[in-house]
Amino acid sequence: MNARTRPDLKQADISALVVSRICHDLISPVGAIGNGVELLALSGKGSGPELDLIAESVARAQARIRFFRIAFGEFSADRRINPAELRSIVDALFLGTRVSMDWRIGSDLSRREAKLCFLLLLCLESALPRGGTITADEQDGGWTLIAAAERLNVDRDLWDGLSTGEARVDPLPKDVHFALAARHSARMGGRIAVDPADTSLSIIRSCA
Repeated sequence: MNARTRPDLKQADISALVVSRICHDLISPVGAIGNGVELLALSGKGSGPELDLIAESVARAQARIRFFRIAFGEFSADRRINPAELRSIVDALFLGTRVSMDWRIGSDLSRREAKLCFLLLLCLESALPRGGTITADEQDGGWTLIAAAERLNVDRDLWDGLSTGEARVDPLPKDVHFALAARHSARMGGRIAVDPADTSLSIIRSCA
């Protein structure tokens, strides 16, 4: 049996591979559009709000693809991501949105930890329909994510599944990250504690 043989390949793994393939195939053409916009701007052949809108949309598409590749894609078990790369990905994701990101995690994360963290960031984004602030920080061998806003949208059926490791309801497409985060956390071990309050929502990830 060679190193690439996976007799235990599950449907979830296949789905993650599909996402990785889609992200891989999209990043090159989207990047080419961005390069074309830059060349038009440098040559003086294109300028104005229309070109600015295209450039902004391309940048946001690139940021989403980079983020989704980690959050939803397949990964190498021994791969680690350094804090500078993690910060650049999340900063780009929320740039120009109503969500402000404060990334304070100074250590690198394994790809599997980064996947869980990014899925949980999407959960917190879902809780901020009118925007707010998300802070990511290290804590006692794990990390914590805190969302703060004047108004939070918390569906307890979705959020309770993160603590138990099993989704309580079938998610809508817009909420699929809740089910994926619960399942991925259960497969990794450790514990997730969710602490909702009136104007803040905390997620504590303990690796022990």
